[in-house]
Amino acid sequence: METKPYIAVLHQEIEWLQQVINQVICTYFMQEGHEKDWQDIPLPDLTDNDSPYADMIREWDLDLYARLALAIAMAPHLCPEVLDVFFGKNQTYDRGFTEFGGVMDKDHSGFLPTGQTLIFLVAATDPELRYEVLDILSPAHILIKEQVLVVAPTEDHIPKNNGVLSVSHRWFHYLLTGEMLKIEQSASFPAKKITTPLVWDDIVLDDLAMEQVLEINTWLIHGETLMQDWGLFKKIKPGYRALFYGPPGTGKTLTVSLLGKASGRDVYKVDLSMIVSKYIGETEKNLSKIFDIAQYKDWILFFDEADALFGKRTEANSSNDRHANQQTAYLLQRIEDFPGVVILASNLKANMDDAFTRRFQAMIHFGIPAPEDRYQLWKNAFSGTCTLHPDIDLWQIAENYELAGGAIINVLRFCALSAINRNDTVVTKQELLTGLRREFKKEDKTIEVLNAS
Repeated sequence: METKPYIAVLHQEIEWLQQVINQVICTYFMQEGHEKDWQDIPLPDLTDNDSPYADMIREWDLDLYARLALAIAMAPHLCPEVLDVFFGKNQTYDRGFTEFGGVMDKDHSGFLPTGQTLIFLVAATDPELRYEVLDILSPAHILIKEQVLVVAPTEDHIPKNNGVLSVSHRWFHYLLTGEMLKIEQSASFPAKKITTPLVWDDIVLDDLAMEQVLEINTWLIHGETLMQDWGLFKKIKPGYRALFYGPPGTGKTLTVSLLGKASGRDVYKVDLSMIVSKYIGETEKNLSKIFDIAQYKDWILFFDEADALFGKRTEANSSNDRHANQQTAYLLQRIEDFPGVVILASNLKANMDDAFTRRFQAMIHFGIPAPEDRYQLWKNAFSGTCTLHPDIDLWQIAENYELAGGAIINVLRFCALSAINRNDTVVTKQELLTGLRREFKKEDKTIEVLNAS
């Protein structure tokens, strides 16, 4: 795909930005030509342009101010020198002009614009226009909801608009090449989309667990009607929160994937190792990034092994303890305010903080399946090309060996590899028993215990 025309249209926007900056500076400091208005500078004509940038401007009907915000956010990536004028010094105080905003970074020698920089350009000579900028940088604006533009968070005592205004890597790549990267391809995005080729018939849960899971499914289908048409928004908090707990391999992740598949929603599994940061404020920033886009995209959020962040809080005996408790408190608030579905998974219910679990609408136990359920899981596993030898008593296998569905699939994988290595599709009894022994060894169960089962 040709990228040159795409780059050309972006440079036209930066050339327009350069003219705007020059005129605003001229007007603000009452220099020659100050009587002119920056808004009279003609915007580049995108009428017949078929670039991704032009398409975005037309589709979202972005106005003069939004295009200026995009241009100034792209400038450090395309032509950082157009912002060098903001390095000018205030001779009275022998320092930079506070009203220009902007920051310098040890890894970038140029001027990084902030929300304040955009406010200066738009409203330096007409303070009423400040509201146009506040609208663009608000959570409701399409550029923020789609995370095209990002305003970096600041400490509580620092003005919010002092955060760096930047264009996301994902969207900048799209504007340059026409290729939209998946959101999880961003190195800094701490969640990954999960899917499954399976259907509801492939999962085996006890009646109570399935009943509770179907309740979540009903909420996904009818939640909006209940909240708005039935007026429940006056009485209950938005969204639905559930805890799935039980041993590994019992179907927690599969169930979340199936709920997404049934409701037509994307499911994103949060990587807690990327969320939890030793730097105060970073964890909150990472969580905010997920919740903001998940709300806009109507995702189901899935926190696996959630004990890492949502487990029992410690006594605040040190700064680290206070920081950990602060993270938990922040997450509690975000989940309570999230209008979508959040599902957490834990191996043990006892690991979870009581103050947190009180906020769940459902707490669903995924236990080791009963013998009849294990029998069904075994039948499902070996119902394809790979089959069991007729002399294998599958009911006896199901009755004697307590394994979860995930472990049964691991046995299937081992057996299939063994069979195909013999150029066959039928699994022998010895291969099945070997696969079983391997699974039990993972749980530190001895072969003697296995044989005695």
